Amino acid sequence: MARISLTPPHTLLNRLGARYSRRTYGKVLDPGLALGHNARVLLTYVRQERGAAKWNRLDPGLKHLAVMAAAVRINCSWCMDFGHWEADALGLPTDKVSKVPQWRDNQDVFTELELLVLDYAEAMTETEPRVTDELAAALTGRLGEAAFVELTAMVALENYRSRMNRAFGLTSQGFSDACAVASQT
Repeated sequence: MARISLTPPHTLLNRLGARYSRRTYGKVLDPGLALGHNARVLLTYVRQERGAAKWNRLDPGLKHLAVMAAAVRINCSWCMDFGHWEADALGLPTDKVSKVPQWRDNQDVFTELELLVLDYAEAMTETEPRVTDELAAALTGRLGEAAFVELTAMVALENYRSRMNRAFGLTSQGFSDACAVASQT
């Protein structure tokens, strides 16, 4: 159960956000409702998400695996649920996405680079990050510095999302119920 009311003030900003969310995702996103209690925080968050959506130096599949690994590590059920829906919308292979929670036990499903990305996302998500020089060097060598920066920023952004959603007490909103990935988990 959410630790914050999901009925924010009925402001123009919140009404516009709800309309956009319904049109884009089919329902109003609970994190938006929670953030709707503070207009400045909501606006900053939306600007950040819109900016991050324009980043294009990292392969979208790798980016998504990193985001999912961070969400899994933090155990954000809302983020994992939404992540399954996003993966389905991106056309990512269900066998990979459904195995992210147990990626260490399913390494044969992932490429060497995907395994590095999953390890990095998990290492970065630890309360005291355990990123090693060797892991960072392996990734910069394979991805290049621009994509490595994007990978790092995406994992940090997912940590922000997941930790905030967990603190708010947000749970699955049923996104994965409507996609192929859900049947594979």
